[in-house]
Amino acid sequence: MTDATDQFRVAQIDPRRLLDLRRRVLRGDDPAANVVEPRDDEATSLHLAGLVDERVVVCASFFAAAFPGYADAPAYQLRFMATDPAVQGRGFGATVLIEAERRLSERGVARIWAYARDTALGFYRAVGWTAVAGSEFLSAETALPHTVIFKVLS
Repeated sequence: MTDATDQFRVAQIDPRRLLDLRRRVLRGDDPAANVVEPRDDEATSLHLAGLVDERVVVCASFFAAAFPGYADAPAYQLRFMATDPAVQGRGFGATVLIEAERRLSERGVARIWAYARDTALGFYRAVGWTAVAGSEFLSAETALPHTVIFKVLS
């Protein structure tokens, strides 16, 4: 892919446009893998895409969900964060997260959280997320190690 920095933009998008990237990056392009979240069509859900010339290269979906152990503060769960390998390392994923934080803060959300793949923890730490010590587990969906992470929105 050519240098796409100038053509990159973030947009709220219909979740169905995210399914291909979810499947390719997060489920090893397995055509039988379920990449539909039951909350995809809820009015409170937020689906953002990083687009290069209208092609989805980053996806991130956010769902109203209490942060484990902190049910008293409005929180959203990040699911299906993925970046097309052809554009990884260009800051596109971080840009999508910054936009999500802005939009969710406007909604009064106090905290965002996720079950992050351990292989992505360095990325999340670099953009200000914190890992919950002792929260490591093996995902039933992917059989990959995950850790609970969060970020407090100011």
